[in-house]
Amino acid sequence: MPAPLGAGRDVRVPAPTSFTPDWTSLTAGYSVPDWFRDAKFGIWAHWSAQCVPEAGDWYARNMYLQGSRAYDHHLAHYGHPTDIGFMEIQNKWTAQAWNPARLLDLYKRAGAKYFMALANHHDNFDAYASSHHPWNSTRVGPKKDIIGTWERLARERGMRFAVSNHSSHAWHWNQPAYGYDPEGPHAGRRYDAFRLTTEQGRGKWWQGLDPQQLYTGRMMPMPDGIRTIAEANEWHEGTDRLWNEGMPADPAFAHNWFLRCRELIDKYRPDMVYFDNFDLPLEQYGLDIAAYFYNQSMRWHNGSLEAVVTAKMIPPQRRMGVVDDVERGGKNYIERFPWQTDTCLGNWHYDAELYERGGYKSAATVLHTLCDVVSKNGNLMVSVPMRGDGTIDDKAEKIVEDIAAWMAGFGEAIYGTRPWRRNGEGPTTGNTGLFSEGGPVSPYGARDIRYVTKGSNLHAFILGWPDDNVARLTLLAGKDPTLRGTVERVTLPGSTEPLRFTRTTDALEVALPPAARNAIGLALILSGDNVAV
Repeated sequence: MPAPLGAGRDVRVPAPTSFTPDWTSLTAGYSVPDWFRDAKFGIWAHWSAQCVPEAGDWYARNMYLQGSRAYDHHLAHYGHPTDIGFMEIQNKWTAQAWNPARLLDLYKRAGAKYFMALANHHDNFDAYASSHHPWNSTRVGPKKDIIGTWERLARERGMRFAVSNHSSHAWHWNQPAYGYDPEGPHAGRRYDAFRLTTEQGRGKWWQGLDPQQLYTGRMMPMPDGIRTIAEANEWHEGTDRLWNEGMPADPAFAHNWFLRCRELIDKYRPDMVYFDNFDLPLEQYGLDIAAYFYNQSMRWHNGSLEAVVTAKMIPPQRRMGVVDDVERGGKNYIERFPWQTDTCLGNWHYDAELYERGGYKSAATVLHTLCDVVSKNGNLMVSVPMRGDGTIDDKAEKIVEDIAAWMAGFGEAIYGTRPWRRNGEGPTTGNTGLFSEGGPVSPYGARDIRYVTKGSNLHAFILGWPDDNVARLTLLAGKDPTLRGTVERVTLPGSTEPLRFTRTTDALEVALPPAARNAIGLALILSGDNVAV
């Protein structure tokens, strides 16, 4: 739990007049804007055609892997992938019940200060009016500019707007669509991507579109002669290792990705671009886009740099140039540079089975994670699962409403805060690293406390309600040197009524009003001379 004293303090550098596309320029000239540091909490619509089957994540790839859950689901509900490929699912994404204004009202009420929409996923489909990629939501499926609609409505509500870009993976991720069943009645017969051409679309819904642009072409298809599912899985795992080890993308694909991403930035002027990549995507192209985005942001804002770029597993020496994002995990120390955790109430793409078995995170889990992340100089962004039709289910809505109720009472203690000398105390240390989060039930309790500062005050988040209505803050005991000042007053957010407290050699004990009881926990505001230093 201890962190280096003084970690997480503001690190500001003078903004340059322009950035060049290299790490030297990005790390020397960038500072994370205050809007992001103050916002703390965002909500994400990780929504694409892969939500239509309601069968979980990576459907567009896994439906081509014989023996997988997605393959079996596709066979049962749509047909065999030699005849009905994922291209057809793209056109079934009609978003017929989508009410983005209602969703954004809910998310704003829940305390989200920024909202992110998925612009494209690994399936290589753009959810916006793309000039460089005809497979987009204005021509196929919803026949709407999804990103443009989200952007306009989010800004009307005073929310910062972000986009997520995942499509740099498409060139290798889509290759199973060029494979075949190794076993069974269709063994050896190639899937739809292998044979489809523009000419075959005449008179069909996809007339004039080239399926090879969607599936990215035969770059490394499964070779002939594989006879078992185990052999097929071994082949796909081997190709995955190649791209994980840095196999370069096709130059034509990479250049087209750059053009699409640049247009996404120019058309919608996002405040944040999230890359679902380890480090920046596609080597030099990723650097080119980051520098371009920063320069455009300064142009849009009269020289002020308001842009945020996030990517995963950013090496420490590069974290002053882009924001490190920790997918479904966290950090066990106060990070010097601002960072972000992203997670989901359930699965990234809608999963009806998870809904049925009650596998969503509770509001307490989300809020305890938020307090832990904020205490370590981070932000939390949470995806709320969306069905293909554009709605969220009743369980997700109830969780978001519960988050809204807690944030209405205690959100003031979250926003605009900065790390203290120590991030917290208690038996639960929190997770560390990517994909390290636990299950849907929060592991935290009333003895777990997280600290942040705001102005001259110290805020303490109690991650549960103590049975005897007494919060015990051991880091604020008289014998502990962490607290340099003296606590003179304790209040609840939004209240001027002081709470009774006593200081013992073991803890600062605060009597909590039973009428304010909240099973999730609460925030305390501690005032006094030098308590925030």
